[in-house]
Amino acid sequence: MKEIHARAPERNRLPNRRLHEVFDFEHLGLRYTCGIGRFEDGSLAEIFLKTDKQGSSLDVAIRDDAIAASLLLQYGCPVETLRWALTRNSDGSASGPLARALDLIEGQ
Repeated sequence: MKEIHARAPERNRLPNRRLHEVFDFEHLGLRYTCGIGRFEDGSLAEIFLKTDKQGSSLDVAIRDDAIAASLLLQYGCPVETLRWALTRNSDGSASGPLARALDLIEGQ
């Protein structure tokens, strides 16, 4: 049997010191704080999310979601692909806080 070696994708790492934008938003009656970092070309590179309910299962879940989204962005996933892969309501609006934050960042 022939071995196939796949080449691992390259991660686009960010500088250790970089600008960080922060904003608050509300989604389904809960308050969130979102922080973002961008690549040199201005495109979204990382996202951080937290709730007022620090340590809650929701807070842990959205922090983990944001870490996974940041890794996807740094490995080359387009932000539009990520936005539309997340759960949406029948009217196209964001169901969850990560999708809502991405909509706000992208001006939707």
